[in-house]
Amino acid sequence: MSLRPLPAQAPAALLREAKPLRALFGEARRLDRLQQKVESQLQPAAREHCHVASWKDGHLLLIVTDGHWATRLRYQERRLLRQLQAMEEFTGLTRILLRVQPPAPPRHQVGPAPKLSSRAADNIQETARGINDPKLRAALERLASHARPDVSDN
Repeated sequence: MSLRPLPAQAPAALLREAKPLRALFGEARRLDRLQQKVESQLQPAAREHCHVASWKDGHLLLIVTDGHWATRLRYQERRLLRQLQAMEEFTGLTRILLRVQPPAPPRHQVGPAPKLSSRAADNIQETARGINDPKLRAALERLASHARPDVSDN
């Protein structure tokens, strides 16, 4: 008995019809609207460092990129609390919680291979001639073949 996969559906249809995805998408939209409201009350420089994580039971959890911005926001917490309480979306807001979470480091990006001068290629080729292991010799010769003629020798 083989399992037949379900037919592919458009992403928009999945978001409308699948209950877990619909709930997740709705929560993401809700947090995005709250983020916009919070950003409207923050100083322009702080906006990129502060993100809404959750809003429930009267507590607004903001994730801040570093301790510097957390300290600055703590000094402004009362003002921010009053301004947000005046908005319909934040009815019942009693407390703002700040948590520091540094952004994830960027993933290693593969860039162009380092340029190999003809002098370095000659040295690698000379080394390959003295190697008895055929696989290692072939690898060194391939490496030497990557020399770029337009690179000036150092």
